[in-house]
Amino acid sequence: MPAVPSAVAGAQSSPVVAVVAFEGISPFHLAVPCIVFGEDYTAAGLPAFDLRVAAVSAGALGTKAGFTISARHQLTQALAAADIIIVPSWNQALEPPEALLDGLRRAYARGTQCVGLCLGAFVLAAAGLLDGRTATTHWAWAGEFARRYPAVNVDASVLYVEDGHVLTSAGTAAGLDCCLHLLRTRYGAHAANYVARRLVVPPHRQGGQAQFVEQPLSADARDERLASLLDWVRANVHLPHSLDTLAARALMSRRTFTRRFRQATGTTVGAWLLETRLARAQQLLETTDQTVEAIAESTGFGSAVSLRQHFAGTFKTSPRAYRREFRGTA
Repeated sequence: MPAVPSAVAGAQSSPVVAVVAFEGISPFHLAVPCIVFGEDYTAAGLPAFDLRVAAVSAGALGTKAGFTISARHQLTQALAAADIIIVPSWNQALEPPEALLDGLRRAYARGTQCVGLCLGAFVLAAAGLLDGRTATTHWAWAGEFARRYPAVNVDASVLYVEDGHVLTSAGTAAGLDCCLHLLRTRYGAHAANYVARRLVVPPHRQGGQAQFVEQPLSADARDERLASLLDWVRANVHLPHSLDTLAARALMSRRTFTRRFRQATGTTVGAWLLETRLARAQQLLETTDQTVEAIAESTGFGSAVSLRQHFAGTFKTSPRAYRREFRGTA
């Protein structure tokens, strides 16, 4: 879990979130970080973020929607002051200016969280921040991304990837998932869920979920049963679940259930169960004083050893260290 900036950990100043705007930006891509970090969510325990939209070039910026915007913050100054820098996309017809690349390198060197949403990952790669790391971008541009930046391990099958204090995401809505993930890792499940409810979006989609589904489900009774089943499992994650028991509960054959589950979620039953249990374990570590043993039991891992193994494999830390770091900095 990335270190929380000192501005969050107890200083009086608000965390500075710099969002990079440019000529030809998509208003939706720009709006994603702005609505997550620019609204007042202090009721959820979040700080009042100091959002600064900084323009790559001076003056009015045209957008893909046909109207212009004006960003009042100067790029170099905003990047130098930022605790979090977000490049929400990029215009592939433009070469990233050296001021932007240099600002990103300097920020990264001092530990600033750097985020590339959608094609914004190209800018982070151009700055060299993704060399030797795993990253993602919009699936339609993944081949070009890999060709341009062979030193980056490109995973085009996922929604977002966190590697160190660098985050990259797939396109459009995945950028919102990525920003909510950032809130969750820094400020906890309660804060991220609160913002998600305000935005009327799913509170947590794991980064490993597929970017797109090859064969969308048709709307029929079986889809309703599957959706109800997923809600039931989330509410009863402590129970033992298997492919066969879940297929029987959904009134489907094992083969049909496996196929429709992957179509609906983009992953396997086993991977989804593990992600769901880990997400619940994180929430309990953040919000309760239950022992690791009790949390392991209530999340379906069965033993503290199993929870520790899976937790370390996914989050690269132990449950106790996660709780200690979260409570010490959130």
